[in-house]
Amino acid sequence: MTAVVGKKAPDFVLMSTNGEQVSLASMKGKNVVLYFYPKDMTPGCTTEACDFRDQHENFEELDAVILGVSPDPIDKHHKFIDKHGLPFLLLADEDHSVAEEYGVWTLKKNFGKEYMGIERSTFIINKEGMLVKEYRKVRVKGHVEEALSFIKEKMA
Repeated sequence: MTAVVGKKAPDFVLMSTNGEQVSLASMKGKNVVLYFYPKDMTPGCTTEACDFRDQHENFEELDAVILGVSPDPIDKHHKFIDKHGLPFLLLADEDHSVAEEYGVWTLKKNFGKEYMGIERSTFIINKEGMLVKEYRKVRVKGHVEEALSFIKEKMA
């Protein structure tokens, strides 16, 4: 199953920074902002995470849960959370199986090198588990505000 707007979002179970397995199914009844990012502690990923942190209360007011996903292990996620005061869960997709289901594990090019990695993407999932909006190849600047506006206008 792959992620398709207008269809049920692919369920998953991943280890989270609260020490528990988190599934999409367990989030039923809440709007979910599922964002995939390449790597903890890198400039773009830090900016994006801090933007979500700064808007966290506004998402909560709209009954939306933020979940960040990267291939980094839980211990690295904990350092990222501690350093930047992130108030939401980060999930470890070390085998990138969830990223593959959502179609964000892609061939990337950087300085002439090709490698597989996460394409920065965000998926908005409604309270019934339906994928209602996707943002692919995300540019960090203004992205969190755009996602928040979408939820406010279309889901509140």
